[in-house]
Amino acid sequence: MGVHGRHERHTSTALACVVAALGLVVPGPPPARAQLEGPHIGQDVPYVPTPANVVEAMLEIAKVGPNDFVIDLGSGDGRIVIAAARQRGARGFGVEIVPSLVTDARREAQRQGVGDRVHFVAENLFITDIGKATVLTAYLYPNILHQLRPRIFEQLKPGARVVSHEFDFGSWKPDAQVRVSVPDKPYGPPVSDVYLWVVPANAAGRWQWRMPGNGGEAVCELEVKQTFQVLDGTLRIDGKPARIENLRLRGADLQLVASAGESGRPARITLAGVIAGDTIRGTARLTDGGAETPWQASRVARGKIEIDVAAASPRLAAHY
Repeated sequence: MGVHGRHERHTSTALACVVAALGLVVPGPPPARAQLEGPHIGQDVPYVPTPANVVEAMLEIAKVGPNDFVIDLGSGDGRIVIAAARQRGARGFGVEIVPSLVTDARREAQRQGVGDRVHFVAENLFITDIGKATVLTAYLYPNILHQLRPRIFEQLKPGARVVSHEFDFGSWKPDAQVRVSVPDKPYGPPVSDVYLWVVPANAAGRWQWRMPGNGGEAVCELEVKQTFQVLDGTLRIDGKPARIENLRLRGADLQLVASAGESGRPARITLAGVIAGDTIRGTARLTDGGAETPWQASRVARGKIEIDVAAASPRLAAHY
């Protein structure tokens, strides 16, 4: 089913992976099982619910609120999307491969009074349109997360939050991480890790702007290379190199702190702005006490975000 085989259920995936690796036995029969295809041919995946405190940690690390649209990939009994709606006023949907679990999730959403805010679909997550999500949640095998990585960069808007229970995205390092106590966890240590990523804007390329300088305006040029949300850049002011002290990106928010000028007393500049396409708009401030002034930069040569596509999946290509 679908272009990359059937997907694991949200609350079952981590268990199957770790239990197999450790040779442990899950106590009691699993409520539901599914036969996986594609990269996981022949593997049975038991369904194990995500603990309530882990659900809460996932919603909290993403700061889910009434303006959010939450999509849960492999939603099981729907508890994450339902909690997001009931506790935090969000909207959203869950995608799940097992029809009986989808039926259970719909019934529970109605019982908890959020049936008008959430819905659930029986579908392969690899064909699900995730573009509406402001928050995307998952509990999936690492290799499935890696295959999803290019789609996240293709479909989600900058600033969208991605939350994963137990497993991370490999070379895409999280922006935040918390550890939650799970005393009754049936495998490994009695804790679960919850990870957060903020989808970055494309800041790669060459940017230019003008700023007041000695005797007139100074022409500034910033060259940026980008790997996921990590930036590496060089700055020249009127053709002379300046030293970048900090260059940081979170979602579409960019901050640059640099110093320039002759030795002895270089000027220090702080620039902060929001990337929208090929424009950055924000404020500039001299850190020796100068007032904030409007700042705008234009991208004159566009670059690409490096997201290690080959390591993620040879069948998925990213164009960002």
